[in-house]
Amino acid sequence: MKSILVATDFSNDAYCALFYGTKLFKETSCTFYILNVYDELTPLKNKRAPFLSNKNELEEIEAQSNIALEKLIHKITLDTENPNHKFIPLSKEGNLSKNIKNTTKAYDIDLVLIGSKGETGAKELFFGSNTIQITNTISNCPILAIPKQIEYTAPKEIAFVTDYKQGCSLSNIAPLLFIAKQTNAAIRVMHIIEEASLDAEQELKYKLLENCLKEYQHSFTTMKEFSDKAKVIHEFIAAREIDLFCMVHQKRNFLEKLLREPVIKDVSMYANIPFLILPSME
Repeated sequence: MKSILVATDFSNDAYCALFYGTKLFKETSCTFYILNVYDELTPLKNKRAPFLSNKNELEEIEAQSNIALEKLIHKITLDTENPNHKFIPLSKEGNLSKNIKNTTKAYDIDLVLIGSKGETGAKELFFGSNTIQITNTISNCPILAIPKQIEYTAPKEIAFVTDYKQGCSLSNIAPLLFIAKQTNAAIRVMHIIEEASLDAEQELKYKLLENCLKEYQHSFTTMKEFSDKAKVIHEFIAAREIDLFCMVHQKRNFLEKLLREPVIKDVSMYANIPFLILPSME
């Protein structure tokens, strides 16, 4: 993890995500690119009504964004005092997802870090439409969503939920392995039974994943679906006292369907569990 992109709207939740990242990678020499995205709807300080901004006001919004970024970097530098970390401000106009996508390519980003909810009034990022939108926009970069304003605790139990169809190769799970190595965490693989047995492809992916995990503390668990996947996953997380939840994203497939189930929308169930979304690169 040499380059980490952190999206911020200067809310406490966004700062929590940034702080979490600095603690999670405290032993790693890395650069944090702190991105603030604005547009004509971004409220200007000292402006009474939220009207569309003209060109001059957009320039003022950009200036305020840059000033706020400098203050943010000053604060996180004082709060962490880590010589391994470098912070670079990025102020961009336009759409959040598109700017994140462009920035990941321009700066060769290894991980995107986002908070759950900001002061801009955007919908819930954690297990919400914006997370799916950002994940669908970014094709080759993992995303770590930090829920609410949690206290940092080094993960010791990481859940990796898989269908043994995609995301079982070393290239896919490298970010997961990196975090597990950094924190000396155990990886708990969980598979929900949908058929009577694994098919040939799933058996191959299972063995591939098992080989990738051989140097890490890990276990494999198979669970029946019963009513819905979200409930089964929640029960697994609670029983194992999971500290970090990880899945591989597949457009219009397992993850997106899962996030639409009613139980998953109650984010209070996962209020203290960061969510790592790995891209499918196979």
